[in-house]
Amino acid sequence: MKRVVITSTGVISPVGLNTEAFWDSLKAGRHGFSPITSFDPARVPVKCAAEVKGFDPVAMGINKKDARRMDRYTQFAMAAAAELMEKAGDLGEVDPYRVGILVSSGIGGLMTTLNEHIKYMEKGPERLSVFTIPMMISNMAAGQLAIKYGFKGDNFAVVSACATGAHSVGEGFRKIKDGYLDLCIVGGSEAPICEYAVGGFANMGALTFSTDCDRLSIPFDKERSGFVMGEGAGLLLLEEYERARARGANILAEVVGYGATDDAYHITGPDPEGAGAAAAMTAAMREAGIAPQQVGYINAHGTSTPLNEKCETVAIKRAFGEYAYRVPISSTKSMTGHMLGAAGGVEAIACALALRDGILPPTLGYKVPDEDCDLDYIPEGARHVQAEYALSNALGFGGHNACLLLKRYEG
Repeated sequence: MKRVVITSTGVISPVGLNTEAFWDSLKAGRHGFSPITSFDPARVPVKCAAEVKGFDPVAMGINKKDARRMDRYTQFAMAAAAELMEKAGDLGEVDPYRVGILVSSGIGGLMTTLNEHIKYMEKGPERLSVFTIPMMISNMAAGQLAIKYGFKGDNFAVVSACATGAHSVGEGFRKIKDGYLDLCIVGGSEAPICEYAVGGFANMGALTFSTDCDRLSIPFDKERSGFVMGEGAGLLLLEEYERARARGANILAEVVGYGATDDAYHITGPDPEGAGAAAAMTAAMREAGIAPQQVGYINAHGTSTPLNEKCETVAIKRAFGEYAYRVPISSTKSMTGHMLGAAGGVEAIACALALRDGILPPTLGYKVPDEDCDLDYIPEGARHVQAEYALSNALGFGGHNACLLLKRYEG
């Protein structure tokens, strides 16, 4: 079995348009919440979101003509990949059929779908753009990245709602570990902030209606009332360890475990017993051959919804036993909002950087303890702790659970 390391990253997020800006915001406890500007929210009860501000696809290196033929989620992925490839440096001699791209979206080109549907209703099918279908489908970010960089290995899109990004990382990890690929770009991208999506999520009771930006996304807090819609992309370059060392790559962390399960319980609600999520965490630790007591940080799914944090806390207790009360846990969605299919990618990056720098990001805005959520959620601000292992949880509608286990790289 091959060892798998992370050698580069790319981030487009509500708290920074590159990896270091994103990480600086998490360390400083800066959120990206503000009144919605992407559309007029007069007809929906949700007035705030975590939008990516100042994003210009052309300024980010995407050809203007090409940008017009991409949904915003694909533009985010292309921009994140540009940062990743620049930071990766010289990849050396590569067989393009041994470089994969597993990048996806939980929803796909939702803005394209909405805009083209409006055009269809007003002007008829003959006025639909010829690019409607390739712009809206969830695999197009992966396809566009392959075209740009010429990588011809495994290329597909894992679609598992809010677990999409984490599943993509995990599947890429397995492809390299099992010897099928040498390198793989993995992660997720999402651009859902439009009236259609906000209205749909609001009507099902998933979003907060609060307008207090400093108390908007408050995971594990007793006053949490729903998640904040976010957007962006988080991509990682995974690489076989010996290859990375031979080319002198900058290794950020090692991926050592991956667990994937399903609750088989409800289309949107988590299993109150936390069995599926606990099993995913346990499977990731088992693959790495470590005990729960060796995990020094958990980046929780932590969406700021009443059910999620209660059930995730139960799951952590189930997986970690008494040690659950001692392991530091935080939700970076308290700063980025819920980036849906991109969340697993950016949160895996947060774990890698936490291990690299010995800094655990906080759960911002946490003030009111909840008797159902009685663990250590790092409410005081970033904590300077050198963890050896970090877990990243991603839990999606449909009961999908994905857990990634990363290890600090010491050279």
